[in-house]
Amino acid sequence: MSIEESISLIQVLPPELSNKIAAGEVVERPAAVVKELLDNAIDSGANEIKVLVLNAGKNLIQITDNGSGMSKEDVRLCFTRHATSKIKSVDDLSNIQTLGFRGEAMASIASVSQVNLKSCQHGADSGWEIEIWGGEERELKPAATQPGTTVSVRNLFYNVPARRAFLKTDPTELRHIIIAVQQAALANPDISFELMDGTDQIYKLAAIDLRSRIADIFGKVYKASLIEVGESTSLVSVYGFIIDPKLCKKNRGEQFLFVNGRPFLHRHLNYVIHSIYKQWTGKDDYPFYALFYNVDPDKVDVNVHPTKLEVKFEDERGISTFTRSIIKRGLNERFNVPVLDSPSVEKETDFSTFFSKNFDFSDPNTSPRHTPQSDKQGFDFRDSGNRNQKINPNIAEKLYGGEVTGQAKSVENEKKYDRRGGFWQLHNQYIISQTHTGMFIVDQHAAHKRILFEKALTSSDAGLPSTQQLLFPQTVEFSATDFTLLKELMPTLRKIGFNIQLLSGNTAIVSGVPSELNHGDEKPILESIIQQYQSYSNTLNLTSQERLLVAYASRAAVPKGKNLTQQEMEAIIDQLFACENPFFDPLNRPTAVFIPLDDVHKRFR
Repeated sequence: MSIEESISLIQVLPPELSNKIAAGEVVERPAAVVKELLDNAIDSGANEIKVLVLNAGKNLIQITDNGSGMSKEDVRLCFTRHATSKIKSVDDLSNIQTLGFRGEAMASIASVSQVNLKSCQHGADSGWEIEIWGGEERELKPAATQPGTTVSVRNLFYNVPARRAFLKTDPTELRHIIIAVQQAALANPDISFELMDGTDQIYKLAAIDLRSRIADIFGKVYKASLIEVGESTSLVSVYGFIIDPKLCKKNRGEQFLFVNGRPFLHRHLNYVIHSIYKQWTGKDDYPFYALFYNVDPDKVDVNVHPTKLEVKFEDERGISTFTRSIIKRGLNERFNVPVLDSPSVEKETDFSTFFSKNFDFSDPNTSPRHTPQSDKQGFDFRDSGNRNQKINPNIAEKLYGGEVTGQAKSVENEKKYDRRGGFWQLHNQYIISQTHTGMFIVDQHAAHKRILFEKALTSSDAGLPSTQQLLFPQTVEFSATDFTLLKELMPTLRKIGFNIQLLSGNTAIVSGVPSELNHGDEKPILESIIQQYQSYSNTLNLTSQERLLVAYASRAAVPKGKNLTQQEMEAIIDQLFACENPFFDPLNRPTAVFIPLDDVHKRFR
């Protein structure tokens, strides 16, 4: 075969296939469609945007704006790949001022869904309507519609079933949509936003200032606890709000960074901010922040990621140093901490020791340190039933040096003799007891967590929860993301003893809680459980139900730092060693350590 007759192996893909491949980069899930359509609506100059989704966007995503609208030609051209009004020359790539600019989004969305678009320019007698299914135009006709644009995306991934199968549950996908709306609403407080999930209204946000917009989205408690920060240099100007450290949460999700109005991800900046807050909280908690960076467009590349989520600054180190400086200054000024001139001293200062005393948190200008958990939570074994629980014979052999069978009470005399006075508490964290052959040390929080986890697991499997009814049911308002997750977790929450009725407007009525919890703190209890649940999202070998039960046990367990009575310590020990797996908590951390007497002798030679 001659060179001229050889078969070519490289072929140009047909448009319908190349568009579907491109859609895989731009349209990962329904939230990606929402984000792209919101970008277009904002770029159109709209000051009112409405979002409607059905089945978490899988069946319908509809976004309506009152922006500039489009002509007949633009209605058709906007679905042509790489057709854009934002870029006319190569030089424009280094001076991008808008959210959308590649001209890929509409073509990609239309290639994997059934799209209907209606648009009318202001002052025009009528508008135009186009329908495209799977990338193929079906109809273009005049339409009577209001000025602005309405895009309806139905049956996402209907022609790519493999991709549709990889979508998560409706509550999970809806949370991603809510986050996309949150980003747009924070970056544009001068625009009103409405988000509807079917007939349920999640957000109705009026045009307002940024501080009030944050409170409208995340709760009124945030408004008084926000710390305004801002500073400008020749390199960058930053403005925004950070949160009082006492409102930090166990899970990520309320960290927002924007550059020139565009939301972006930056692992190092997130790490810098988190490390500063850790000095104040002493914990791996995550703060809320919304920071807006204004940088010369030619000093930042927003075209380094298919979805434009990541950006690259020309001076990454300068941006990082500047961020560290304004966060530290904002926290120091809020709590009247003297500025330390020496970098070496500043580096070694642990602000958690600076705030070692108690403060009144009713004053937003007081210490950021968390209220001790022991002040909020009681510890009640009245219904523990520990006197009738069986101790595992193998465990009893190790602990007490002799075989034990039957009820825990049958070894009561032996235990008293061995303990010679009972139990001791070390630093209000550990319970110490003597045995025939040594001593054991129990972590009171980890042990109680194991006890509550196994009890909740048994209750949920048997469908027999232990609930204490509230004398006065409590109405609790959640953030939109937490409320969406609450819906998903409701079946398991009911199984472990919560009586909750979901209402509209992200609110719920709590009429009963598990018997191990003290009533009165229904909102922080549920918020803490939700946060813990989310923080375990990457924990291996845990089902969704187990994650929730671990979160519940972590919240309900007696905290470290709480002084316990002899009866309470004895109850923990008896219940712990009646568990199926007493030596480890649900996350496989040790609950108890046994120290043989011989090891003690060796220490004294």
